[in-house]
Amino acid sequence: MSASNYATERETTEGRVFTVTGGDWDDVVSGVDPINEGRIVVNMGPQHPSTHGVLRLVLELEGETVREARSVIGYLHTGIEKNLEYRNWVQGSTFVTRMDYLAPIFNETAYSLAVEKLLGITDEVTERANTIRVLMMELNRISSHLVWVATTGMELGAISIMLYGFREREYILEIFELITGLRMNHAYVRPGGVAQDVPDEAIVKIREFLKMMPKRLKEYEDLLSGQPIWLERTQNVAVLDVTGCVALGVTGPVLRSAGLAWDLRKTMPYCGYEDYEFDVPTHPDGDVWGRYLVRMAEMRESLKLVEQALDKLKPGPVMVADKKIAWPAQLAIGVDGMGNSLEHVAKIMGQSMESLIHHFKLVTEGFRVPPGQVYVAIEAPRGELGVHAVSDGGTRPYRVHYREPSFVNLQALPAMAEGGLIADVIAGGASLDPVMGGCDR
Repeated sequence: MSASNYATERETTEGRVFTVTGGDWDDVVSGVDPINEGRIVVNMGPQHPSTHGVLRLVLELEGETVREARSVIGYLHTGIEKNLEYRNWVQGSTFVTRMDYLAPIFNETAYSLAVEKLLGITDEVTERANTIRVLMMELNRISSHLVWVATTGMELGAISIMLYGFREREYILEIFELITGLRMNHAYVRPGGVAQDVPDEAIVKIREFLKMMPKRLKEYEDLLSGQPIWLERTQNVAVLDVTGCVALGVTGPVLRSAGLAWDLRKTMPYCGYEDYEFDVPTHPDGDVWGRYLVRMAEMRESLKLVEQALDKLKPGPVMVADKKIAWPAQLAIGVDGMGNSLEHVAKIMGQSMESLIHHFKLVTEGFRVPPGQVYVAIEAPRGELGVHAVSDGGTRPYRVHYREPSFVNLQALPAMAEGGLIADVIAGGASLDPVMGGCDR
């Protein structure tokens, strides 16, 4: 690498400042002679209704055929993993929920499972807390797949499915709001359990959803599955066989649509998934059509899991008994809807000075986690979501790194797109279901 390619630098009163530019474009276009070779280099994206998020694709085209495709990421970078190092272990849940913003419950659960493993309290998490986690994750899986079918439909010209998919997702977000207080970015699953119990009205609403949703899924299939344009745009398009998936580290519905029934809920169960009855849908063809069929089938399996979770929901605590970990300690909302009620503050202060000090230190500093490192993986809507958490024995994470399925799966896009038509890049990219918040985190 020549010295001229290094980022320029200058000294300022704040220290050394580097100027970094996106210098890959000249390299890509150099050596391409569009007149004589009939090739042209174009940018596709970043724009949402084509690259399925703020993803930029640099395509080298010969006519309408893609000769080379490169993914350019980082437009949504949030620095969440670095921010975690400056917050205590419980506050981490508030950050990670914002990574893959279509699957917040999964981000929180994977993180909480990793912290619990470091603490050595995995077996102490209550049965009710684990059941609520499964219930919330499966509802979240349905809402995530609904966004996939809605946006992919729109990107391929099926506008109606966009409206219907978001209509049903709205229903799930209302359930989440009843349970967690928020539609997204919940910070609901926390180390040791969940923030609060599921209210009765949410159970009623979930049961209504279970009655309604199978009929709606049938409507989506009536709308798409026999539609000639949908079939033309998805069958034998962006094919990636099982060998390609495994070689590239691709997991989730994309891997299962190539015929491999690899699902961490079955192969490496967590949160009590081994006690639930469900199937792992697969499809042999490894194309966009197969990915559509697998996701539709997964929504039906998730409905079965939600029903079983409701039946398993026995009364009991939703947080571990250890008061040094169970944070926050029994909050009671004040009359203004914010902060603790005066009665609750009086109760805490009236118990003993020691309990007040413990409460204060737990909320401000957080609990200490023994030194060590763990890797925990769960089956998120897009594939294997892994958390590598490292503790140096303090009240803050030393390092938390996510193995994000969107990031890993995206590297399969050139393998799917090269040699195909430019129109099929959109179908293939959408079929990976990348969420750029998770990719860039």
